[in-house]
Amino acid sequence: MIFISSRGNEYFCEIDEDYLTDRFNLTGLQTEVQYYQYALDLVTDVFDLDCDDEMRETIEKSARHLYGLVHARYIVTTRGLAKMLDKYKKGDFGKCPRVMCKSHPLLPMGQADNPNLKAVKLYCARCEDIYNPKSSRHSAIDGAYFGTSFHNILFQVYPAMIPAKSYERYVPRIYGFKVHAPATLIRWQNGERDEMRRRLRKLEIESGFKDDDGGDVEESEEEEEEDDDVDVEAVEKGHVAEGEVPNRI
Repeated sequence: MIFISSRGNEYFCEIDEDYLTDRFNLTGLQTEVQYYQYALDLVTDVFDLDCDDEMRETIEKSARHLYGLVHARYIVTTRGLAKMLDKYKKGDFGKCPRVMCKSHPLLPMGQADNPNLKAVKLYCARCEDIYNPKSSRHSAIDGAYFGTSFHNILFQVYPAMIPAKSYERYVPRIYGFKVHAPATLIRWQNGERDEMRRRLRKLEIESGFKDDDGGDVEESEEEEEEDDDVDVEAVEKGHVAEGEVPNRI
């Protein structure tokens, strides 16, 4: 079939001709596709209408849309699932870009069952997340041509294909030490609080902040600044070796 062999249609499987010619499988699509009968004739390779290029282009567009809508129904049948499983095993849909998934194969899926709403996405069963296709040709495919249920049905029918879940997570580290999110949040909060204190002092407004001992924060900060001055003076006079902490009374 010419449609399947065209570039950008690698995500689709070939629909059996007997499925395409069974009117029951096409129920409700007459109102969804412009020039439905001509489009169906083109899909089933019996199109013989003599028309101009503009009309031909319109019918071809309708034929692609019709094939996609039928494809969404076909791939949840026994035969369709088997074909898509074969493509999945070959990695025809690509590999998961997440490093921890170790190039696990992906499955195409839609985020909506109605056409013209969402483009196709790729689902990884290992990390249970979805990704955008790498190719712009694939990114233009309508997600409704695969539907929201296909990838889940496939693993229901073939439970042996369900991979072990990926529990590995990237842990941020600095020189081997873990960077904890709570510590980062606390540092940010302390920085914001100190900045607020400085602004209030410039405006000569009582901040109301108290330290852990119940004393006024501004007084404790001034004492720390005085201590720092004493430390520097002691080092400069040579009473304390550089890098050594002086004794305080």
